[in-house]
Amino acid sequence: MTNQLLNPTEIRELAAKLGLKPTKKLGQNFVIDQNTVEKIVRTSNVSKDSIVLEVGPGLGSLTLGLMATGAKVIAVEIDERLAELLPNTAKAKGFGESQLIVINKDALEISKSDVNNPDVLVANLPYNVSVPVIIHILETFPSIKNYLVMVQSEVADRLAASPGSRTYGSPSVKLQWYAEVSKAGSISRNVFWPVPNVDSDLVQLHRRNNVDESIRKELFAVVDAAFSQRRKMLRSALSSMCGGSEKASEILESVQIDPRLRGEALNVSDYVRLTEGMKKSGVRITSSRS
Repeated sequence: MTNQLLNPTEIRELAAKLGLKPTKKLGQNFVIDQNTVEKIVRTSNVSKDSIVLEVGPGLGSLTLGLMATGAKVIAVEIDERLAELLPNTAKAKGFGESQLIVINKDALEISKSDVNNPDVLVANLPYNVSVPVIIHILETFPSIKNYLVMVQSEVADRLAASPGSRTYGSPSVKLQWYAEVSKAGSISRNVFWPVPNVDSDLVQLHRRNNVDESIRKELFAVVDAAFSQRRKMLRSALSSMCGGSEKASEILESVQIDPRLRGEALNVSDYVRLTEGMKKSGVRITSSRS
């Protein structure tokens, strides 16, 4: 695989060819270490039969590693210059045109009309868009059963956190409702160019088979309300949604949840039960987020 991958010199030459100066705004930190690329590909369990959706391919380091397995790759790249360059890079490394599709678009805007039934997601995601992108892909592509995302270690801790921990929050609940989430290895900051100020981790998600999309919007609204002020007890955090803390306490008790608990004490099943209890009690659940 190694001679099909980009080495650090080639990566810098490609960037120079484009006059590209990696920007913090777009989270452009490119993987330049071939061993790291091979590690990510192995961990993703991608095979020649896979249809991989890759978000943020950049200069193509990981894209080429995925293609080397024989998989078909659909790469979503927001930077027009990078999107135009990627097919040429793949061709220069000996890959056929039919193995790669590049979509020049914001990952938050892609839809089923852009991509035909991918079954794996692999992505190197910047801090500011990591959670929204993962949630959007989970909502949009039920055909994707396995996810491997590289995110900053702080974000990885939040995604895989357990109830009661300091890092457990709204993103943890939402992703764990959709999927089984676990950390799958650490990535040193030194394998990137330019070198970021933080280390990264790999996070795996395996989509659950019994996801009930009909409750998603209301469930997520309840989760957001519960974590909107972490120090508040649930009866207070949910009071405006329920029409007062007394009514909120009544609903919580009806589903065997102590009203004095805080949002971080509840697991995914608790939140589902709470949402269903609120609906049964006639609460109109709406999100305060746009």
